[in-house]
Amino acid sequence: MKVVIVGASHGGHESAVELLSRYEGNDVTVYEEGDFISFMSCGMQLYLEDKVTDRDEVRNFSPEQVENLGGKVLTNHKVTAIDVDAHKVTVKDTTTGEVKEDSYDKLILSSGVTPATLPVAGSDLDNVYLMRGRDWATKIYAKAHDEQVKNVVVVGAGYIGVEAAEVFNKAGKKVTIIDMINRPLGNYLDDQLADKIAATLTKHGVDLKLGHSVQAFEGQGQVASVKSDDGQEIPADLVIVAAGVKPNTKWLENTVALDERGFIKTDPYLRTSANDVFAIGDAILPLFTPAGQPAPIALASTARREARYLVENITMAQPSRVFPGVNGSSALTVFEYKLATTGVNAHNAQMLDLDTASSIYEATLRPKFVKDGNPEVTVKLTFNPESHVIMGGQFLSEADVTAQANTIALAIKAHMTLEDLAEADFFFQPGFDRQWSLLNLAAQVALGETPSV
Repeated sequence: MKVVIVGASHGGHESAVELLSRYEGNDVTVYEEGDFISFMSCGMQLYLEDKVTDRDEVRNFSPEQVENLGGKVLTNHKVTAIDVDAHKVTVKDTTTGEVKEDSYDKLILSSGVTPATLPVAGSDLDNVYLMRGRDWATKIYAKAHDEQVKNVVVVGAGYIGVEAAEVFNKAGKKVTIIDMINRPLGNYLDDQLADKIAATLTKHGVDLKLGHSVQAFEGQGQVASVKSDDGQEIPADLVIVAAGVKPNTKWLENTVALDERGFIKTDPYLRTSANDVFAIGDAILPLFTPAGQPAPIALASTARREARYLVENITMAQPSRVFPGVNGSSALTVFEYKLATTGVNAHNAQMLDLDTASSIYEATLRPKFVKDGNPEVTVKLTFNPESHVIMGGQFLSEADVTAQANTIALAIKAHMTLEDLAEADFFFQPGFDRQWSLLNLAAQVALGETPSV
C-alpha cells in the first residue's frame, strides 16, 4: 500500500511509524512544508527557561526515525492540491520551486493549525510575535534575554499566554496579560480554580487586564504600546499574540468537506468526504467522549490516538469499530501551582449545551498530622445530575495532581458513577494519601455526604 501523509507533526509522525513498524511492505512518504522535523511547541516554555538539552532536541522525532523504518520524509515540500479522483497530490519544493505529482493509495491529512492573528491595526509592526514553532521559539528566546525589552504584553490568557507570561516574568520583564475572558485559563478551569491562578499571577507581578480586547498595536515601525477597548495604552516593547489557533485548511476548500470554521469534516472512522482520504490531528473535530459529540481538542495526545486507530483500520472498506474518542486531558504548571483537567468543565458544557452538575472538595493531600509536604488540593468533579456518571475533573495544588486527573480520565472512559468512585479501592499510606483517598472523598462530597477523614 502506498500512503502519502501531509504534515509531519504528532499525527503524521505517529501514522508513519505505525504504518512502517507494524506492517510490512508499506510505501510511506511524509511531506512537510516546514524546514525542521518536528519542533514540539508544547515544550517551548521548557526551552525558553533553559530546561532542555538543546533547542533542536525539543522535537517529536527526527526524519531518520521514519527513514530507518523504510519511509521517506521530505521537508520544504508543500502539498498544494489533491486530485481525489486520480489519487494524486501536487507537491511544490519550496526551496527550488520544482513542482511534481505523486500518487497514493491512501492519503492522510495531518495539516494541523496555525496561530490566529488579530485583525487590528498594527499587527504588522515589528516585535509583534506569535508563540508556535521553532522559528518563533528562537526569536522569543532572544527577546527574553534582551535587556532592551522591558515591557511585554501577552494577548491571550490560555495555556500558551500564561506560559509566555511566566517566561518573561521570570526573565525580569514587566508583563501584562490582556484577554476578553474574565479569568485566566477560563476555557480549562472553572471559577474556583481559575481565581487561584489569577491570584498567583498577580502575586508574582503579572498584571491582568481581563474582560478587555485589543483595539490596536501602536508604534512607528516597531510596537510601542497596546491600545485596549477602554482607551488605555499599555507600554510594550514586545507583544506575544496567543489568541488561539485556526485550522490550516484553506487550501483544501473544494477538495474535502469543511465546516463553517474550516475544520475538516470526518465520519466516525476518520474518513473525509473524499474516497481513500483520511484526516487526523488539530484540523478535525474528534469525538469528545464525555459529551458524546465532536469538539475541537488540539492536543498531541489526541492526534497520536487518532493515528493509531486509523492505521489499524485504514485498509478496511468498513472498519469494525468507530474511533472511541478522547477526553481532552491536559496539565500545566503556573509558578507554584500544578493543574490538571480532563473531560467536561463549565466552559465546554455551555458551548456544547450539556446538562451537568458539579461539586468542589478542598483538603490537604495527606492527613492533617503530616506537617511537611502536605499542600492543599482543590478537586472539582463534573457529572450527569441524573445518572451520576462522571464527566470531568479539575485539580489544582502545589503538589503533582496529574495522577488523580488520569484516574478520572479512566473513570470517564469506563462510564463510572460517583457511587463507584466514592467506594473505589485505592491504597493508603499517610506519606502519600488519606485512608479515603482524595478521589473517594471528592465523590462522597458530590453525593451530598459528610465524609469521614
